[in-house]
Amino acid sequence: MSQEFEKRFGALQADQDGAINGGLKGVEKESLRVSMDGYLSRKRHPPGLGSALCNHFITTDFSEALLEFVTPTFTSTWEALRFVCDIHQFTYERLEDEMLWVASMPCRIAGSAEIPLANYGTSNVAQMKTAYRRGLGLRYGRDMQTIAGVHFNYSLPADFWPGYRELIGTKLDEVAFQSEQYLGLVRNFRRFGWLVLYLFGASPAMCKSFASNRGVDMPSLNRDTWYEPYGTSLRMSDLGYSNKTQSAIDISLNNLDAYIRDLAKAIRTPEPAYEKFGVKVDGEYRQLSANQLQIENEYYSPIRPKRVARSGERPTAALRRGGVQYVEIRSLDLNIGDPSGINQNTMRFMEAFLVYCLLEDSPPLTEAGMDESRRNQTGVAKQGRDPAFRLYRESEALTVSAWATEILDKVSAVAELIDAGEGGDSYQQAVGLMRELVAMPDATPSARLIAELQESGSSFFEYALSLAKSHRDYFAQTEPLSELRHKQFDDEVRQSIERQREIEAADVISFDEYLENYFGAD
Repeated sequence: MSQEFEKRFGALQADQDGAINGGLKGVEKESLRVSMDGYLSRKRHPPGLGSALCNHFITTDFSEALLEFVTPTFTSTWEALRFVCDIHQFTYERLEDEMLWVASMPCRIAGSAEIPLANYGTSNVAQMKTAYRRGLGLRYGRDMQTIAGVHFNYSLPADFWPGYRELIGTKLDEVAFQSEQYLGLVRNFRRFGWLVLYLFGASPAMCKSFASNRGVDMPSLNRDTWYEPYGTSLRMSDLGYSNKTQSAIDISLNNLDAYIRDLAKAIRTPEPAYEKFGVKVDGEYRQLSANQLQIENEYYSPIRPKRVARSGERPTAALRRGGVQYVEIRSLDLNIGDPSGINQNTMRFMEAFLVYCLLEDSPPLTEAGMDESRRNQTGVAKQGRDPAFRLYRESEALTVSAWATEILDKVSAVAELIDAGEGGDSYQQAVGLMRELVAMPDATPSARLIAELQESGSSFFEYALSLAKSHRDYFAQTEPLSELRHKQFDDEVRQSIERQREIEAADVISFDEYLENYFGAD
C-alpha cells in the first residue's frame, strides 16, 4: 500500500464508525428501442412513457429510439437495482410490439440517416436539446451516438466529510475541500479506470451495419460481425467515445477552477472542422455553435465531477456555485447477461473502487500522465485480454494481472471496511469475483461473449436479438409491480406531460434570444 493510502485507510479503520457506509448510489441506463426483428425503431417516444423532456425516470438520449432510465439515489445497491428493474417492467407494459436492445453496441441500422433525433417538444429548451443532438450527429456520426451504456453516480455520505477533513488537515473550507478530494478521485479513476473496462467491458464485437461507411480495421468473426479477439469494450475505444477529436481537447482535472476554465474555453474556441457545417442554415440550427464543444456535456470523459444543476443552470455554473457533489462514472457497458443491464456485484465493486480512488494518493495529472491514461484505456478496450499486452505506469510496462492485483488488494481492504459497517461480506465477495476475472481472462464478460458467438455460429446481431427476446419474456413473467410503485410511475407520466405544457406556455422569447441568454450567463 502507498503511504498515503495506508495512512488514510488506517485512520478510517481505527474509527470503526461506518463513515464510508451509506454513500448515495444512482443509475442511468440506456437502451435502444427496436422492432421485433431487431431493427432500430423509427416510432415516436411512446406516449405511455410521458414527456421525455420532463419525466424524471424515463427520458431519451441522442435518439428518439434511445431510452434512458434514471433512478433516484439510494444508500443501498439493492434499492437502486430494484428501481432499475421496475422501470424496465413498467416500460415493457407500454412498448407494445417493441423490445429493448440488450447490448452496448447497436442493433441493425439501415443507415445513419435512418436514426431519428430525440424530440422534446416546441419549447426553447426542447429546441436546444434537439439542435445539440443534430450537432453531435454531424460532428461524430449519428451511428456512434446510438452506442449505449450504464452511468453509475456516487457520492460519499455527508457524515464522512467532517472527520475526513480533520484527518487530512486543511485550511480549505468544507465546499472547497470536498471538491478538491473529488477531483483527486477523478484523477485516480483516469489512472486506474482501465480496470473497469477489463472487468465489465461487454462490447468486443459489433454488427457490420454499424459504422458501415467508415473504414473498420478489425477482423471478421463471421459474415455479419466485426470483433477484436482480445477486446473488452469497443464502446470505449477510439471507435466509440475515445475519438481523436475529443482527445485533442485539454481539460485539466487538477483543480475545480482549472476544470471549469478549460471547459469554458473549449465552448468558446472555434473548431475549423465544425465551421464547415454552419450553425444556423436556412433558419435551422445545425449545431449550437462551431466551437470545440457546443456545451459541457459534449466532452466525453469516462468520469465527470458533477453537481445537481438548477433549472436552466449550466453544469459549470452549478459547480462554481456549490462545488462537486458527486461523480458520474460513464465507462460501464451494458451487461448483456442481466435483464436490467447491471447487477449488485458491479455496483458494490464500483463503490469500493471509487472509495479506493479517493483514499489513494492523487498527484496532479501532467500532460504526459493524461496521455498515458488514454493509451491505457484505449489499449485495454481493444486488446486488454491479450497476454502480450502491457499497460504503462510512469513509463514502466506492467501486465494487466500485476497492476490489477495491486489495485484489488486495496479495493478489497475498502470492501472489508464497508462490510464491517453493514454486516455480512457482500462487498468482499464482489471484489473476490473480480479477482477471479483477473486470474482467468476467459471468464470476463467480453471473452464469454466471443466464445458464445464462436460456439453457436451466431452473428453478434442474432445473439443479441435472442437475448433481447429472452429479457422481454423475463419482465413479462416477473411478479407485477407493487401498487405503490406503479402509481409512482403513472403519476410521473401524467405530471411530466403537464410540466412540458407549462414550459411551452411560459416561453416568451425567441429561440435565438434563449441561446444568447444561455451562453451569456455566467
